[in-house]
Amino acid sequence: MAVTARCCYSTKENVPFSLYLVIFVLSGLTNAQIRYTIPEELENGALVGDIVRDLGLDLRKLSTRRIRITSDSARRYFTINHKTGKLVVSDRIDRETVCEFSGTCSHNLEVVLENPLEVHNVEVEILDVNDNAPQFPRDEYQLEVSESALTGSRFHIEGAQDADDGSNSVKQYRLSPNDHLTLDSIKPFSNNKHIELILKKPFDREQMPSHQLILTAMDGGTPQRTGTAKINVRILDANDNVPAFDNSVYKVKVSENSPKGALVIKLNATDPDEASNGEVFYSFSSYTPERVRQMFSMDTDTGEIRVKNNIDYEETNSYEMYIQAMDKGPAPVAVHCKVVVEVLDVNDNIPEIVLSSLSSPVREDARADTVVALISVNDHSEKNGQVRCSIQQNVPFKLVPSIKNYYSVVSTGQLDRELVSDYNITITATDEGSPPLSSSKSVQLSVADINDNPPVFEEESYSAYVSENNKAGSTLCSVTARDPDWRQNGTVVYSLLAGEVNGAPVSSYVSVNGDTGVIHAVRSFDYEQLRSFKVQVMARDNGSPPLSSNVTVSVFISDVNDNCPQILYPAPEGNSFMTELVPKAAHGGSLVSKVIAVDADSGQNAWLSYHIVKSTDPGLFTIGVHSGEIRTQRDISESDSMKQNLIVAVKDNGQPSLSATCSMYLLISDNLAEVPELKDMSYDEKNSKLTSYLIIALVCVSTFFLTFIIIILGVRFCRRRKPRLLFDGAVAIPSAYLPPNYADVDGTGTLRSTYNYDAYLTTGSRTSDFKFVTSYNDNTLPADQTLRKSPSDFVDPFEDMTSVEVGAVLNV
Repeated sequence: MAVTARCCYSTKENVPFSLYLVIFVLSGLTNAQIRYTIPEELENGALVGDIVRDLGLDLRKLSTRRIRITSDSARRYFTINHKTGKLVVSDRIDRETVCEFSGTCSHNLEVVLENPLEVHNVEVEILDVNDNAPQFPRDEYQLEVSESALTGSRFHIEGAQDADDGSNSVKQYRLSPNDHLTLDSIKPFSNNKHIELILKKPFDREQMPSHQLILTAMDGGTPQRTGTAKINVRILDANDNVPAFDNSVYKVKVSENSPKGALVIKLNATDPDEASNGEVFYSFSSYTPERVRQMFSMDTDTGEIRVKNNIDYEETNSYEMYIQAMDKGPAPVAVHCKVVVEVLDVNDNIPEIVLSSLSSPVREDARADTVVALISVNDHSEKNGQVRCSIQQNVPFKLVPSIKNYYSVVSTGQLDRELVSDYNITITATDEGSPPLSSSKSVQLSVADINDNPPVFEEESYSAYVSENNKAGSTLCSVTARDPDWRQNGTVVYSLLAGEVNGAPVSSYVSVNGDTGVIHAVRSFDYEQLRSFKVQVMARDNGSPPLSSNVTVSVFISDVNDNCPQILYPAPEGNSFMTELVPKAAHGGSLVSKVIAVDADSGQNAWLSYHIVKSTDPGLFTIGVHSGEIRTQRDISESDSMKQNLIVAVKDNGQPSLSATCSMYLLISDNLAEVPELKDMSYDEKNSKLTSYLIIALVCVSTFFLTFIIIILGVRFCRRRKPRLLFDGAVAIPSAYLPPNYADVDGTGTLRSTYNYDAYLTTGSRTSDFKFVTSYNDNTLPADQTLRKSPSDFVDPFEDMTSVEVGAVLNV
């Protein structure tokens, strides 16, 4: 009994396949033959078939009957699931590995059972899956084809191999499109070891010495897989070209009075081969009668047929000759042409081109249709009026017929010498003869330059950077302008445009080299006076009229630390010194005075710092590093010296740093009775002159005192009114202390306008005290300077002037 079952499965690529089951059971035997069909590449555990059901076994007795599978293969590709009784895949099956050299692939198994002993044969056929692409033995093939190969010649190429079988193997080939080779479509491609390429059109090495083709092999599987190989075709040279005449039959006319040696015709046979294969020689063929050979001669190298003897039209009015041409290569092949010579007056002269006039050079601004040349064309043949003249296409000129055989060469557009400066105009004249004769003539025409391009600067504007205190004559920058014109029209000269900088001519600041465009500094620049300026540079050519263009050059001057800090307060003048009164009751942190300084530089060069470099009592006073304010560090005690001398250094932040010093004299006192002691606070080097100063001061004070008494008495008794102040005023920092050209004080940070330090004298007090005032009001009148006296001025005047109060005002 035979049972056939059909089942449908899906592989890992989701491709459906059919499982055919054939069971052959022979009556009375315990052996059955079962056949399964599966595709290759199934995953482990994939179902092959229900072997227990197909063999008619009892699933419950499998364990007692010890069912097992035996195989001749070393690898176990299949196993029986004892729980389900089904045959499943236990190892990946590669059909190309299992059945490498077989057309059909099957795997034989034996199912063995005990109690009772049974042996069943199981055949599993492995179906092919398209999992291999066609592959050529080599990636590139070298094919040499002679250009003499005939159409239909065949060339063999190794075919592609595909490990797959059946429809999955190589089914067809495709050759990249070309005009010469094609595939043999008659023979089937499958299982062919070689592929034949058929020459459908011979190669011509003279046109292309090599070709590259792509051969593609395609299988019949789904999806389709392909493989490619490159075919490099090299064309071998061969004497495959025979000479070819321009015409197969030549008809010429020769005047009966043509002289000996006159050219009848020049034959031209060309052979595209190389070397000797392409060299052509000419000769009369055996078909040419002897009488013709007596009348004409043949040049074997040039192919010229010339008159050999006198031609008599009355004797013979035409001649026929056969000319053969052969190359000098191996196995030459002769080609023939027929020459028919009619004895007549014929056109045996080439056209003659005569240049009658030429206007060269022509200005580039010449308008269109300007006549630049006049030519004449002469032809002595009968067809003189049939001469055609032409001009090359790539020039802006054309030929215009004039009277008779004259032609004018005229311009067709605007000329530009900067684009094309010279033209080589070729004129060709061709007659109507057979073969036509032609001649050419070249006309050289130059274009004259005009000044139509102004100089153009390479940049729209220029910037120059220079440090102050530069040397006169130093280079600032360079400007460059280009002019595409010729000679003097393109020669550029540089100059400065007239202008002013700070009221002075610009030429007093910079100069420019007229030839090179290099800009030099005429003077040394001072950043504190001038920080930047602009000049206009003009570039002018030497054309007529000249053309020019301008460019702006911005010169930026950078600061150099070349100014020392200038101390405004206290301001040393001569032998005088500044004295500030400090109350004995001043507490720690009290503002005593302020050193005021400025720096004409800018930026970090003007950042000032204040330092006490020497003091009578180092721990008593301190100074603000950035403000210059002198304050007490602690409360003033009785043990502190009444006379305090401070030496203050002011430094800027430049590289290198510059500094200035000043002395500040402080008097710790609450009344004027102690003021005479100021005589001891002068410099040591002045002590030697103290006596002279005291005498002079005594005389001056006495005189001043007497004058003062006289004025007071006169005022009281003559005008009968209250005496006015002898003097009163507040001493402020005069504007004369500021350095010249000092501006933007607040911006540089060296002096703030909110700080004013004044000292003033008042009247109306019975005591001789110094008063420390912290406000400034409109009742104080400005004087020329702060309390500034020489040591001798403090001896006698302060003893007698008990009605005068001396004060120092600090206004912040």
